[in-house]
Amino acid sequence: MSPRFHAIAERIPGLRLKSRAEGRALFDVVSGFVQSQALLALVELRVLHRLVEAPLTTAALAQGAEVPPERMAILLQAGAAMRLVRHARGLWHLTPRGGAFLTVPGLEAMVRHHDVLYRDLADPVAFFRGQTQPELAQFWPYVFGAGGAADPALAARYSRLMSDSQALVAADTLRLVSLNATRHLMDVGGGTGAFLRAVAAAYPGLRLTLFDLPAVVAGAAAVPGLTVHPGSFRDDSLPQGADMISLIRVLYDHSDDTVAKLLAAVLQALPPGGRLLISEPMSGGARPDPATDVYFAIYTLAMQTGRTRSAAEISRLLAAAGFADIRVLPGARPYVTSVVTAQKPAA
Repeated sequence: MSPRFHAIAERIPGLRLKSRAEGRALFDVVSGFVQSQALLALVELRVLHRLVEAPLTTAALAQGAEVPPERMAILLQAGAAMRLVRHARGLWHLTPRGGAFLTVPGLEAMVRHHDVLYRDLADPVAFFRGQTQPELAQFWPYVFGAGGAADPALAARYSRLMSDSQALVAADTLRLVSLNATRHLMDVGGGTGAFLRAVAAAYPGLRLTLFDLPAVVAGAAAVPGLTVHPGSFRDDSLPQGADMISLIRVLYDHSDDTVAKLLAAVLQALPPGGRLLISEPMSGGARPDPATDVYFAIYTLAMQTGRTRSAAEISRLLAAAGFADIRVLPGARPYVTSVVTAQKPAA
């Protein structure tokens, strides 16, 4: 807090490097919203998409996007600063990072969807005081119960967004957990079956059951060995017979009370020795994570019913429900997912 110390730090090489790095990091925090809005503009104006086809001039990109050339030049310079595009010999080119943005499953859809979250955070003080009615809560009506997800068109909208981003979650989950000893897997709250499709590809012959709301599972694609069971885990008993149940990005959508009831239902549905697999982005807990403790924690708060929990918090909920052999498997990419597994005690 001492201006004199900062002045001294600027004259000492080692401290100067650290001071300037901290300054850059702090300014990244300050400018983060502007960066995300510039990214949204690049997406909505399809600048990155057009550069996939061929390098283009500023004038050509401006004309195609119906943006004045001088304004397009500023947007492109911002895109270059974020290393999404680069300028060479009078033409704009897509960079590897820009190409990755377009090809990572669900990333573009997430950015397009962010306008809802940004509106909810327009008055952050009122938001954190609980004085607003977040629009995001209406985007995910299933969190309020089956009645909120009865509209097939609405269910298709949010199911598509979840499915688009599920490929990365499934890949990271299956790298962390082996299903070799599993005979029958039931995915509860599994949407249109994106996770089970990945499981079927990795473990052919495994019996699979998808359990989710009727309006959601209506959009499930055919998967070998898959049985679709419509229902609400809030109101209906879970089908029995699976020796493993998965909850993929389910718990953080719901309150502790709802999660406790769901875990009790899972325990009831599993046979003695049956396993539970939980996979979702998790708080860093005592070591806050910049992705999960900022992005996901605030996102789930805007949903009004959810909470981004640490692995330790999830473990405590599992123990309280009666599960044993609880294991935490941190993901290599916490912003994608981490895993907690547990087992129903033998009779």
